[in-house]
Amino acid sequence: MLNINSEQPLKNKIIVLTRSPEQARQSSAIFEKLGAKVLLFPTIKIIPPKSWEEFDKSVKRLREFDYIIFTSPNAVKMFCRRCQEISVEADFHLIKVVAVGKKTESLCGENNIPVHITPYKFTSKGIIKKLKEIDFGGKRFFIPKSAIARNELKLGIEKVGGIVHAADVYDVAIFEKEEIKENIEELSKHKPDVYIFTSPSTFENFSKILGLTKPAEYFLDSHIAAIGPTTKSAIEKRDVVVDIMPEEYSMDAMAKSLVNFYQTKLLKKK
Repeated sequence: MLNINSEQPLKNKIIVLTRSPEQARQSSAIFEKLGAKVLLFPTIKIIPPKSWEEFDKSVKRLREFDYIIFTSPNAVKMFCRRCQEISVEADFHLIKVVAVGKKTESLCGENNIPVHITPYKFTSKGIIKKLKEIDFGGKRFFIPKSAIARNELKLGIEKVGGIVHAADVYDVAIFEKEEIKENIEELSKHKPDVYIFTSPSTFENFSKILGLTKPAEYFLDSHIAAIGPTTKSAIEKRDVVVDIMPEEYSMDAMAKSLVNFYQTKLLKKK
């Protein structure tokens, strides 16, 4: 397998990123550095939850919890933003912080939030496996989460004796066609090699925005890359084949997986 450090291994490849605008702009540099042309097609936007009531009550009694789990950079951003809005200074001296993923850990650091635990795998099972290394029976957990987050993590922790309180700290909305008119026009001018989906929402919203009734036909001449098994499963339920899924659920790992994927195809042709 060729080395990822070879000069621009993704040269002439067209990659579509479907993340939120903030995340996509950060991620695009990773692929552009490897020679790819990146098309930004934002499918989700991060917005405040419908109600702050539950979160506000929880963050004001943060000292009552033993652990707080940040599952994404968005959770950290919105947590800090809301604390500032309601003039609450979160005290992390008596609470241990779990940060899921390198970007989440990095953003915690930027906001002076000390990180005590980082799971090996950035999934609910990975978090629970890491937490099992400590005795957390009877411990209280606070999870500031997305309004559309699944209950897998909460139920998993409760199953092994933890007490979990979760509160919405952000919600996810779909972009209207008019809001991303230029992105749609730019996409129509190209034949992408790879579409990257980072969550079930990015795939579902992409399909909705373009009115795809038969997504399998639309993606027939392209490759599909998914972050994580949940996203992969959601895509495959629509009869779309997922070609690439990195073992680590990060954009750096995705870039390496794309390079390996294409270089393996190249070697098979020889």
